[in-house]
Amino acid sequence: MGVTLNCDMGEGFGLYVLGDDAGLMPLIDVANVACGFHASDPDHMRKTVRRAKENGVKVGAHPSLPDLAGFGRREMKLSRDEVANLVIYQTGALKGFLDAEGMVLNHIKPHGSLYGMAARQEEVAHGICDAAAVFGVPLFGMTGTLHETVYQARGIPFVHEFYADLDYAPGGKLIVTREHDAKDPALMAEYCLRALRDEEGTASDGSRFPAKAETICVHSDTPNAVDIARAVRAAIASWH
Repeated sequence: MGVTLNCDMGEGFGLYVLGDDAGLMPLIDVANVACGFHASDPDHMRKTVRRAKENGVKVGAHPSLPDLAGFGRREMKLSRDEVANLVIYQTGALKGFLDAEGMVLNHIKPHGSLYGMAARQEEVAHGICDAAAVFGVPLFGMTGTLHETVYQARGIPFVHEFYADLDYAPGGKLIVTREHDAKDPALMAEYCLRALRDEEGTASDGSRFPAKAETICVHSDTPNAVDIARAVRAAIASWH
């Protein structure tokens, strides 16, 4: 299976629109659709699923902490069962819309702080696995974290993810910010190509760290997400 380009999207709410989903959808292979806890609502969810179907894009769930005001980017203290139940609830909602459109659930990828917590907290990582096991789908996550060790130890299919539009701290820890800044598309494509070719990421200080990129993510709320997606799409094509 070739490297895919994925995007976190469907993150509008009511009359509010966030990100150029229409511009991004033709450029990506996989959509991670918000499920209502950090963004989105039933209408946005169904609209995003339909748009993905029209473009031949696979759809996965992008469940979050219950933090609509903070866009899911503020941490909470939760038990394993609470994490599992949050993810099952949100994924089940999305699966209903997928069923309605004759589509299958492709994967689960936690959003924001839930993703970061699962990278370093065993109980959270196991809670994510408990939910994935219910639906029988793969999980997206980062190499060198509990995503990789816990998910694989549990026998959950694991897809190594690399970020095209986020900064990494030295050593490879992802820097999760409340708001995303615009990035240089050519530089981001260069970093992605390095991750593909050399299995190395580039930290904010220029140092390198081990990285794997079976799927590469662009966020719809990055200001120039469409330009970054085009550049990364070309980088993936050149590497193939």
